[in-house]
Amino acid sequence: MNPVQFYKLLADDTRLASLLLIQREGEICVCELTAALMLSQPKVSRHLAQLRKAELLTDRRQGQWVFYRINPSLAPWAGAVLADTLAANADYLSASITRLEAMGSRPERANNCC
Repeated sequence: MNPVQFYKLLADDTRLASLLLIQREGEICVCELTAALMLSQPKVSRHLAQLRKAELLTDRRQGQWVFYRINPSLAPWAGAVLADTLAANADYLSASITRLEAMGSRPERANNCC
């Protein structure tokens, strides 16, 4: 991936917030992102598809649910940008994190939506 494509993907609020939440959680389901970001499932899924197509994300299916994670073969510089952005911008995601944590821990969230 070239830097222009990478930064264009990060320029959208939905994609940036999704990537940072996935970076924070390690892996996240579409339903968790819809709750955290307060967005519709089709909108979140459309943005995740763009990120997957650009190979920033990988996915796995578990029944009807799809879980996303940062692509382990992502260029180190791109991974560092995500990690640094997450670490330096706690306020940016604070409301989304609060909503995500209100769903409970991973096993509880899995019972609620996944």
